[in-house]
Amino acid sequence: MTRIVYESIASATGLEFGHVACDDPSLVVRGAEIMSRAIRHLFIEGLIIMTMAVSTAANARDHKLTIVNPKNLYDPSPNGYSTAVITPAGARVAYISGQGGQDGTGALSPDFAAQVKQAYANLRAALDGIGARPDQVAKLTVFVVDHDMSKLGVLTENVKEMFGETLPAQTLVPVPKLAIDPMQFEVEAVVILE
Repeated sequence: MTRIVYESIASATGLEFGHVACDDPSLVVRGAEIMSRAIRHLFIEGLIIMTMAVSTAANARDHKLTIVNPKNLYDPSPNGYSTAVITPAGARVAYISGQGGQDGTGALSPDFAAQVKQAYANLRAALDGIGARPDQVAKLTVFVVDHDMSKLGVLTENVKEMFGETLPAQTLVPVPKLAIDPMQFEVEAVVILE
């Protein structure tokens, strides 16, 4: 009986089992019980995986972000962001670490506008690297060294250029300094994957 169980498992799973000689019938029964639980466990996990795969396939087309700008709040879209973004249920989330204004060689321009433009180009490259598009970005956090109102125009222009009408939620954090002394700007993103 045990050999039949092992052979059935082997044929169903593709696993191979070595032959074990055992004269104690209680050990043979105990081994069969363990194998039975293992099969049941694999079968249940297989159903869960199959269910998840079907659910993911069914929801793949529903992975659009919902932009929310309540009418009773100030409309932030002229400034390049949305009040809130609702992500779809069951979506996978990716986090893109802070992208600064370094070019491909690691050099930083001393110009704030040039750093912002390059940082968004770097963010675009990071999105491409994970197979995502700008309209999948749910949230941005930007860090600006010595922020003042004169920098908002540059920030808004670059955000609108990259995201168009699908503006993510965004928080601007003024900071005295970033990781590298000449860095003046950094942007990180939360992305919903399809």
